[in-house]
Amino acid sequence: MIRKATAFWHGTGRDGSGHLSSESGVLAETPYSFKTRFENEKGTNPEELIAAAHAGCFTMALAFGLQLAGFTPTELSTEAAVTLEPDGKGFKISKSALTLRAKVPNLDEAGFARIAGEAEKNCPVSKVLNAAITLDAKLI
Repeated sequence: MIRKATAFWHGTGRDGSGHLSSESGVLAETPYSFKTRFENEKGTNPEELIAAAHAGCFTMALAFGLQLAGFTPTELSTEAAVTLEPDGKGFKISKSALTLRAKVPNLDEAGFARIAGEAEKNCPVSKVLNAAITLDAKLI
């Protein structure tokens, strides 16, 4: 399975702007710019999208893990906080902090911690944050 998204950008890093689109259409020329990334202008940014992907992936992995263990959650709520910080002349994403709040009847704290830990380790987005990245770059 391959999922795709595209980014278009015009202008310089600080003064330019762009938009993001996804194959599914959920993102359709969604604006992003220096101001949406480093200030509070309306639009999105890569870190917000990574946070959404990590929260969603982890929560779904947890739901599957709980199901496999014989538990049915009544509520799973995850926030992912992605940290972007200076790194030499650029920036780096230094961490993604997951905060989970859950209601799972008949499950004790130790069992919950074990299943949540497995979900975090096995979530594909957690894995990609440590994955090899390939780049095919060409001038057109």
